[in-house]
Amino acid sequence: MFKKFVYLCLIINVPIHILAQVNPTDSSLEQTDTLRIINFNPHFIQHVDSVNVYQFRINRDNSGYYWYLKNAPVGLNINKDNGVLTFKYAKNYFLSGKLQYDVPYPVNLTVHSLLNKSEKMDTTFTISFYNTEIIPSKVKLSVPGILNIEEGENVSFKVQCETGSFPFENILFSSSIPIRNYSAVKACNDDFSWIPDFDFVKPTDSAGIKIVTLSFIGVTKFGSADTASVKITIKNSIDYAVAKAEYELTRKNIQTYILQLKYAFLQLDRQLKKVKTTRTAFDLTSATTALSGTILSNSGSEGEQNTGRILPSVGVALVPLKEATAPAKTVEQNQASMIRGFIRRLEYVLNDNSLAGDKDPFVIQKTNKLKDELKQIQVQLIDIPIDISSTMTEKQLNDYFNNPKVNKKYRIKR
Repeated sequence: MFKKFVYLCLIINVPIHILAQVNPTDSSLEQTDTLRIINFNPHFIQHVDSVNVYQFRINRDNSGYYWYLKNAPVGLNINKDNGVLTFKYAKNYFLSGKLQYDVPYPVNLTVHSLLNKSEKMDTTFTISFYNTEIIPSKVKLSVPGILNIEEGENVSFKVQCETGSFPFENILFSSSIPIRNYSAVKACNDDFSWIPDFDFVKPTDSAGIKIVTLSFIGVTKFGSADTASVKITIKNSIDYAVAKAEYELTRKNIQTYILQLKYAFLQLDRQLKKVKTTRTAFDLTSATTALSGTILSNSGSEGEQNTGRILPSVGVALVPLKEATAPAKTVEQNQASMIRGFIRRLEYVLNDNSLAGDKDPFVIQKTNKLKDELKQIQVQLIDIPIDISSTMTEKQLNDYFNNPKVNKKYRIKR
């Protein structure tokens, strides 16, 4: 009995200290402690095709606070009333390009008091995703695998990527033969552009074509690669700008040479005309003298008859004088006829080899034809002096050359 009394006295006399427990509903804590998340996780790692839930807790009663996210990736949500974070992700998010593996996404989290507008807390956490199933990335081109083009034609397409578990970090480029003046491709969705030069296909290439294979190799950070190729057949073509300029130059040279020939023809024709006038005068004088002698020889006067007998001899004597004074220009006549024929030929060749539009496929053949005709005629007329200086205009030369009287003189008689 005595022992029990002693024990009771000892228990009553011992001082008891009760520690205050941390309770979110404690009003003293709300006044002395700032708003904070007591189980904050700065980084989340989420597996694809899974659903996870995480409960954020604060040092307050959740019923009086509002939760929301900013910059949250697709599939991440939070309950605005209790702070329950929900992760729900599927593979289609990654196959469509909305999300990527091994990429940290920063998310802004805010807790706001519904009773005190000045009481809130902002913080940030990150979330990244991984997948145990490895999906290979692939390189895709926006054009078919076989292309047929001509020299000078632009080849342009986009190098696309189908991103799998690990995206391509680099795009490498290779060609079956060296090419130049192309746009380099270094990353996915870059544009490739190339214009083959007009001398790309060499004369030694069979069938006038050359085949080039372009390869684009995507490489991930782990060294895995995928290749996409396109086979391009380049056909020999014409640089119409250069070919047309050469054609116009050749045509201009022929037109200038035609004017020179017309001036040479004019000089020869005037000489022939002058000689013909002189010889006609001699012929008329000789005929008149012979006729006068015949008339006088039949007259009654003896003196007139004697004169009539002499005059025919005078007319005969004028013939060698005519040949000595104005000999026949047979060579010049032939030269004038030949020049006139060549002028007509060159004019016909010019009209027959006119271009049919800005991109005549036969522009090179027509230019070569004009050059050959011009060279051939120049060789045949190499002994005939061509005076390049003329005081006459092009219109005056054309009018003289096309004069009906001149045309009649050199017209072929049947």
